[in-house]
Amino acid sequence: MRRAATAVVLLALLTSSACKSGKPLPLIGKDIPARSPEKLIERIVTNSERLKVPYYSAKASIDLRLPTGNRSFKAQIRSVTDSAVWISIIPALGIEAARVVLTKDSVKLLNRIDDEYFLGNTAAALEKFKVKPDLDLLQEALLGLPIGFEPKEKYRSERDNGEYVLTSKEKRRFVRAAEDISPSDTLAGDRDMGDRRLERTLRKAEEQEAIVFRYWLEPDSMLVTRVQIADLVRDQVAEIDYLERGGSDQQFMPTKVSITLTEPGRQATAVLELSRIVLAGPLQMNFSIPEKFEPMP
Repeated sequence: MRRAATAVVLLALLTSSACKSGKPLPLIGKDIPARSPEKLIERIVTNSERLKVPYYSAKASIDLRLPTGNRSFKAQIRSVTDSAVWISIIPALGIEAARVVLTKDSVKLLNRIDDEYFLGNTAAALEKFKVKPDLDLLQEALLGLPIGFEPKEKYRSERDNGEYVLTSKEKRRFVRAAEDISPSDTLAGDRDMGDRRLERTLRKAEEQEAIVFRYWLEPDSMLVTRVQIADLVRDQVAEIDYLERGGSDQQFMPTKVSITLTEPGRQATAVLELSRIVLAGPLQMNFSIPEKFEPMP
């Protein structure tokens, strides 16, 4: 299942007890100051509360890189948080080619080019399209949120290339394994495991159902720039990169997002460039099947 982005808002730097006592923040060369997991979690929670809005709509340019080939198209997106996402796909000439409605447990797809439709749950969609739709992941990615973040869980804090990194407190070898199976594999100072040790670690992770969550934070605004979720049981990784964000008039919502899903032998990436973002509702999510349409074979 996940991220990296450029910050566009410079908020006040976090103050710490060291500052209050008049002591300078500890710096390592030109590195950013150390921060405790508790301080980072506090800022993530504050930003998430501000970013999580009930209604969202935007125009999008989408580039898909799939095992079956690449494709690009325009789309209109409407989202009602915790309820549904509605997507109208418009390739050329401004004529709708497809429409999708995704809820927590269902998928509706209208293919106007071939006069066919699909109605089913997310398990049926996975079997049909080889990709399991995830409403929470998509909605949180649109809003620039730390996907899957649980503030009451335990995390460790690190610094990586001028950003803070929060990592769920799994065993160290699980964290290293998550980095090794990631397509980016970028953590500074990390040495890859050997193939045999990695295989043993993944077997152990399966016994414990280990999933490693990692969040990269821009140090001034503390906005999340990247999310990585590594499911060591299924050898799957999701990476969400918030590549660009809008200004204060768009509440610093992402304007460019990359979502990459990786599993052994397969990788799919979607890059969304978002514009005309509106955070008001209510929103219509019309979906009706014309009489002449047939179920997808």
